[in-house]
Amino acid sequence: MSYPYVSVEDAMTRGGLRMVVVGGVPSPWGEAAKGILHIKRIEWAAVRLAYDSDALREWSGQRNGPVAIYENERPRSGWAEILLLAERLAPTPSLLHADAGERALVFGLAHELLGEQGLAWTRRLQLIHAGLQGAGGFPERAAKYLAKRYGYSPQAGAASGTRVAQLLRMLGARLKSQRDAGSRYYVGDSVTAVDVYSATCMAMFRPLPAGQCDMDVSTRAAFEMQDAQTEAALDPILLAHRDMMYAQHLELPLAL
Repeated sequence: MSYPYVSVEDAMTRGGLRMVVVGGVPSPWGEAAKGILHIKRIEWAAVRLAYDSDALREWSGQRNGPVAIYENERPRSGWAEILLLAERLAPTPSLLHADAGERALVFGLAHELLGEQGLAWTRRLQLIHAGLQGAGGFPERAAKYLAKRYGYSPQAGAASGTRVAQLLRMLGARLKSQRDAGSRYYVGDSVTAVDVYSATCMAMFRPLPAGQCDMDVSTRAAFEMQDAQTEAALDPILLAHRDMMYAQHLELPLAL
């Protein structure tokens, strides 16, 4: 379903939390930020990402991905900054463990999902590379646009498939180890930010069905592109974990 976006001018004058997000696409970064706010029951106002808006660029810094702005504080961008802001605004339920070792594990796995050279980052390069090679992925025009914005190179694109497969196998193995220990979650026995990030990243491999996630047909086709290496690494436990997260912790249908 569509999201009730507010104008840049309205967002600049209202208080509370406002977040700039891309509209119409289940971006792992944006959907993860929305999911964290949903779990913590933090009210917020959505502003649609617009690269050609001078007012928006000046106010939010117009970074790639979601940008959260609370009251008159500086803009927060990137998964870690937004997570820590949400933890401060609503400490309970926490999506970070109090134990220092488990907290470090949460941050490490989170980076491998949403950080630079992480799963979502590298999958995007994989889809750009496929589009530029005429082998599926993003349509060529979109692939060329995204290539300029996200640091694509032919070398990085050619290596992306192997990196994606490595990360998928690591994540699947982690969930299986946790399952054997009696947990459905990546770290410990309760939901953390890692579970949210993993669930939203699966949109780039197997988007939720229409009705739960209404999205552009060409974008859905791009996200569903699989080569043999990726298909073999995409363990069913990753999708089962995604389905559990949306059934018990996240919101459906997606509001894009």
